Amino acid sequence: MSAPTEANEDRQLIRALGVPSLAANIVNSTIGAGIFALPAVVAAQLGTAAPIAFLVCAVFMVIFVTSFALAGSRVSLTGGMYAYVETAFGPFSGFIAGVLYFLTAVLATSGIVSLFADTIGTISPFFAGKVIHFVIVLLVLASLAWTNIRGVRAGAGAVWIITIVKLIPLLIFVCAGIFFVRRSDALTMVWPGVPALGRSVLILLFAFVGIEVALIPSGEVKDPSRTVPRAIYLALAITTALYLLIQFVAQGVLGGSLGQYTTAPLAEAASRFLDGPGRTLLLAGASISAFGFITSDILSSPRILFAFGRDRFLPKAFAHVHPRFHTPDIAILVYCGVCALLSLSSTFQHLAILSNVAVLLLYFLCCGAAIELMRRDVRTAGEPFHFTGAWIFPMFGIVISLWILAQATRQELTVTGVVVVVAAIVFFIQRTLRRAA
Repeated sequence: MSAPTEANEDRQLIRALGVPSLAANIVNSTIGAGIFALPAVVAAQLGTAAPIAFLVCAVFMVIFVTSFALAGSRVSLTGGMYAYVETAFGPFSGFIAGVLYFLTAVLATSGIVSLFADTIGTISPFFAGKVIHFVIVLLVLASLAWTNIRGVRAGAGAVWIITIVKLIPLLIFVCAGIFFVRRSDALTMVWPGVPALGRSVLILLFAFVGIEVALIPSGEVKDPSRTVPRAIYLALAITTALYLLIQFVAQGVLGGSLGQYTTAPLAEAASRFLDGPGRTLLLAGASISAFGFITSDILSSPRILFAFGRDRFLPKAFAHVHPRFHTPDIAILVYCGVCALLSLSSTFQHLAILSNVAVLLLYFLCCGAAIELMRRDVRTAGEPFHFTGAWIFPMFGIVISLWILAQATRQELTVTGVVVVVAAIVFFIQRTLRRAA
């Protein structure tokens, strides 16, 4: 079958990202501040069985990323999953995928900036009050909005630096802490039951998502049919191994009390074997990781609001470009404002779950897109990634995404559902107005 037409803008891009660069980008997008808090959140629900949730999540992610690889090797256009969905199902589904990405990003960033303020609050009682928490959130978002409006340039080299910096505290934690682990606490696991496990996987998924962001520059990937599969599997192997080691050390050091330290569990564990400097290192690591995630997200995610304004799905003002700095200033300011409001209205855990509900719907669409792209044998660059029985993976991905979504509460599903319904109404109103014009 003929390949979808590549836009002129995509033809101007340089395909410079290989396996190491793309894998580093995925690791950087995946390992965020969430892993500094989620070990305690999962332990509070599952106790010593928490590692089981990590393993189940990793297995599910293998199925998801295989589906993404099957789709990504067939559609090499910039936009990642959203390009896959639009190519497979058309503009309406692509628009809904874009809305789901925006919802995922804004909820994740709101949760991370709230967690960042909480982490600062553990340094001194002065920073722990609600008013100071509010001030920290506003300062972070305002400074990043100002920086991005003035123009920020980042490349593959910067991704490598950020990835290494955020990994150093975690690697020190694992390498030093492994010698202080009590095996009875780290290795004793009892099956927690399906309901508890399902709810924990819904929360823990926050630590594994990020591939959907890193695959956006698909138009700049060398030989995507080979690079995309290799990079996502390599990145998933690295993150899974690191997450399991972190949980093993935290659980082996703090034992049954791990679930009590929901704000900074790794810092608490590090203080047991590295004293004060260890606690400071992990708090600094959590802060750096959170700030790095927020910085990267605000560099890219507001562009969705800009695109919606450009395409008249939102008021034209959203597509305004600063006359001096040539950046989408209105989109950046609105995005940061929404993040600030959301971060002050909910906890990190609540925002993480809401973000996961949106991303699971996005994964659902992408798995469906993989099946459709294979059925139509769409291919844009070289021989696509394929193997006997490949269609089973996206089929399982659809089932898994629906099962995890079933663990969400009615309120959590309603929030995302309302956003999707409103987005659908906006899309059809805009299409009707364009036809009438």
